[in-house]
Amino acid sequence: MRFAAVVIALSLAAAGQTPPGWPAVTRAFNEGVTQHGIVGASLVWIDGGVIRAHETAGVIDRATNAPVTPGSIYHWASITKTFTGVAIMRLRDQGKLRLDDPIVDYVPELAAVHNPYGSMRDITIRHVLSHSAGFRGGTWPWGGDKAWHPFEPPAWEQVAAMMPYTEILFTPGTRYSYSNPGIIFLGRVIEKLSGEPFETYIDKELLRPLGMNDAFFDRAPSSLRARRSHSYSATEKGLEEMPFDFDTGITVSNGGLNAPITDMAKWIAFLMGTPAHDAILKRSSLEEMFKPVVPVGNGGMGEQGVGEGAMGLSFFLEKHGGVDLIAHSGTQNGFLSHFYIHPPSKTAYIVAFNTDAKTRALDAALRDVIVKQIWSAR
Repeated sequence: MRFAAVVIALSLAAAGQTPPGWPAVTRAFNEGVTQHGIVGASLVWIDGGVIRAHETAGVIDRATNAPVTPGSIYHWASITKTFTGVAIMRLRDQGKLRLDDPIVDYVPELAAVHNPYGSMRDITIRHVLSHSAGFRGGTWPWGGDKAWHPFEPPAWEQVAAMMPYTEILFTPGTRYSYSNPGIIFLGRVIEKLSGEPFETYIDKELLRPLGMNDAFFDRAPSSLRARRSHSYSATEKGLEEMPFDFDTGITVSNGGLNAPITDMAKWIAFLMGTPAHDAILKRSSLEEMFKPVVPVGNGGMGEQGVGEGAMGLSFFLEKHGGVDLIAHSGTQNGFLSHFYIHPPSKTAYIVAFNTDAKTRALDAALRDVIVKQIWSAR
């Protein structure tokens, strides 16, 4: 635990060098957490790859009243997809795949999917990375409201068994539609080409080289369990605690990452190239991921709050208040998180909430304050 505390202290060493509009941001953050009844939340501002400010509010466990601290661990849900995307690009740069390869070459079970628009060989890795392959949105094609239902499919065989009862929803490459199963398929590609479980590969090739030493997938190591935040959902009866320390099963490549926000700041610094980590992924390949592939329209899953913009390779390219941003969010099991990167100024922020209680409204309001008070003024 002492090592983790030292890492956090070093991460926060430059705190205090905040932009002029930061007081308005912290006011919106704290007032919003109180107004919406959010149990716990964290917010960091990153400039030049370094955390310059860290705000916390509330608790990580209502039962013990343990406060949110810089080392509190959140579930990052779909932000995991950005790690999966970078891993695919790393394998591409190593010559182990091409983005225009048919994904069925690596996941042969997909040959059983019905494609009324052509051959399954028409669907490429690039399509899947950009959510334009035509796969459905949810992992399960039905609800999971029974106590004995798994949180997510625990095994690949269960997903594969659904292939003959799955169909492609539009001509691949013609439009955007957010797909969780698509990212699970990319996880299978990573495992096949690396010869290792997805979690092992990401840990060895991304997390450890970046110093994300308190990041992990699914259930917490015993040494970190006390720092893992519980999560909650607002219901008619009040706040309901969601499953704690849960396992995302086969969907781990789609949404299984947990980490303190200080570790996630290292991921954002890597994405911004401050400092550069070409041994992990060439900067040119990261820039390739930030180029638009398909416009993001209205009405599809995962598009809430995107505004004007497009989908790149695993990243949302958004425009708010005339400001261009790179972003991704994560929502699962009561948690909601979001990061936004402003490339021209090499600044970014990350926010995490442990409560589903009109949290999307606060998330969007906080973004708008930062755009208006900070990024529009630069």
